[in-house]
Amino acid sequence: MGIDYGREIAFGVFPSPEAATLDRTWGVIDAAERGGLDFVGIQDHPYQRRHLDTWALMATVLARTERLRVFPDVANLPLRPPALIAKNAASLDVLSGGRFELGLGAGGFWEAIEAMGGPRRSPREAADALLEAVEVIRLLWSDRPSVRFEGEHYRLAGVKPGPLPAHDMGIWLGVLGPRLLKEVGRVADGWVPSHAFAGPDKLPGMHARIDEGAAEAGRDPASIRRVYNLWGSIGDTTGSDRPLDGPVDHWVEQITGFVLEYGMDTFVLCPEEESSAQVELFAAEVVPAVREAVRRARG
Repeated sequence: MGIDYGREIAFGVFPSPEAATLDRTWGVIDAAERGGLDFVGIQDHPYQRRHLDTWALMATVLARTERLRVFPDVANLPLRPPALIAKNAASLDVLSGGRFELGLGAGGFWEAIEAMGGPRRSPREAADALLEAVEVIRLLWSDRPSVRFEGEHYRLAGVKPGPLPAHDMGIWLGVLGPRLLKEVGRVADGWVPSHAFAGPDKLPGMHARIDEGAAEAGRDPASIRRVYNLWGSIGDTTGSDRPLDGPVDHWVEQITGFVLEYGMDTFVLCPEEESSAQVELFAAEVVPAVREAVRRARG
């Protein structure tokens, strides 16, 4: 029995923030805008010397597009105080007319984070800090005159929230462990795993954790967006052993299965070699075929 939450499906791209290949990055984003895709997700590794600052890049993407929605895939919490994440996210949402969503991660490359002045956290500490950050961000997106919060990692001492986001902005968590998956169901609006780390065989158990948390919080599991980052090449990939590599029909079959059998609803492509032609192929041939296949299957 497959898992299908019945959500509307969406598609996006995952361009590189490398400074040296910025022309390719714009090619990917422009192809996504022209092709009618929905999202641009951008990784956030501030300690990576080759990368532009993700938040500066996201602001520029929003400024040079008209319809694409943008999110950090996912924001590096240990190097970015959640109060400032809240302010930046709300500001970008207002400036773009409601086209920003917030992907948030607990951190991972601790040696690099520590080298840049951030904290080194144990898995438990990283999880605790992430959950505190969600509370802090929600408070700072509220219409209260002032807010207070006292946590182990973060505090607010009577700060005045504002500006409010332009729309009901989501917080999507990029997490994999059992405890935080349950918290996705309890407190978040979306989940952002990658195919490389959470393959289809792992998804049913992960969804079960999310759904358990949602049930305990009295929430509908279908209210939670489930975003899948996909790496691969579309076309003649003879000799490749990567599971997603293959012709258009293969991609259509795989993604349709991810929707109808494995519960995912939003698919973000990291195009091979930052190729705008791959994005054009994805938008023109894969996406409409998946939409039609899902529509037919759902009746």
